[in-house]
Amino acid sequence: MTAENAAMPKVLGLYETHLTVADLKTSTEFYRDVVGLELAASFEERKVTFLWVDDRKTGMLGLWETGTGPLKMRLHIAFSMTADGVLQAPDILRAKGVEPLGFTGEPVTEPVVLGWMPALSIYFKDPDGHSIEFISVLDADPDRSFGVRPFSEWQAQG
Repeated sequence: MTAENAAMPKVLGLYETHLTVADLKTSTEFYRDVVGLELAASFEERKVTFLWVDDRKTGMLGLWETGTGPLKMRLHIAFSMTADGVLQAPDILRAKGVEPLGFTGEPVTEPVVLGWMPALSIYFKDPDGHSIEFISVLDADPDRSFGVRPFSEWQAQG
């Protein structure tokens, strides 16, 4: 079967939702202290905070101070998928005429790893330009120093 004819691997659920906010500190405190979400990570230089919804394998909320999201984000959703599914997705997307993208919107041939989680991700845009992601949380210890790099580099570190 060719990638063009292959079905996309099954989406397992909605993993993350991102909101643009006017004041990151106020919104982080609200979602942490009022809603009760656990702080996952905060990146002051990027003006973004991530909070876990249930646990790290279930879901995440991203809060981006207006205008700071990746891919010039206005709307972003991430669908959870198996790691194997995320690894297959770039070829299938490309065969269906959709460009697989990395974290900053650059064309890629393989998924990236977000070291701080860690998670395997591939991004692409829907017909309206919204940022869509397929993501699989990896069974490994987080490595914030890894940053966001290709999966092959994650594998190469041992």
